Amino acid sequence: MKRITRREFVAAVGAAGLAAGAHAQQGGTGEGHEFRAVKPPAPSDAPAGKVEVVEFFWYGCPHCYALEPVLKDWLKRLPPEIAFRKAHVPWQVQAHQQLYFTLETMDKALALEDKVFAAIHVDRNKLDTPDAMADLVAKNGVDRKQFLDTYQSFGVRTRMQRATQLAAAYQIDGVPTLGVAGRFVTSPSMTGSNAAALKVVEQLVARVRKGA
Repeated sequence: MKRITRREFVAAVGAAGLAAGAHAQQGGTGEGHEFRAVKPPAPSDAPAGKVEVVEFFWYGCPHCYALEPVLKDWLKRLPPEIAFRKAHVPWQVQAHQQLYFTLETMDKALALEDKVFAAIHVDRNKLDTPDAMADLVAKNGVDRKQFLDTYQSFGVRTRMQRATQLAAAYQIDGVPTLGVAGRFVTSPSMTGSNAAALKVVEQLVARVRKGA
């Protein structure tokens, strides 16, 4: 299973000169195949006693869209020791990152994520302008003016900056990617399937809790 990589982003917009490393696709298990260590470790905001898991994603990524139903099922039975959150990457359509953090700021990201993914991948609505985004959220019960005001706010731009910094600290080169405790990353492309990637996440969480 592939991921959307930076190389594919660049090709899509006709740019050049941005290198993108690809994770190993060959078979095998363990570090370098199913996961890699993050060196130096990335920051983690997990509460005491919790292990943070971060999904790095992009609304426009078809592989992120395919992961969603599997991820939602996993989150329903989320182990209590895991603190999960999402981080939208800034690549390709940066407005999508701004859309995500606007909805997060308004506490609407979870409620509307299916609508956003469906608009892009089913309805072929690029959602690449504030007006297009505002039209969608207004149809789903969100005040249009409040959305547009929040979209342009300093708080949203701060969240975008922090997510971009976190992706850089994790050395993210493609999405979807799952970061664990600032120490490891795994992905469906490394493990062979969405379900397998989440199983590796659980194994890495157990490893962190054991202090390994």
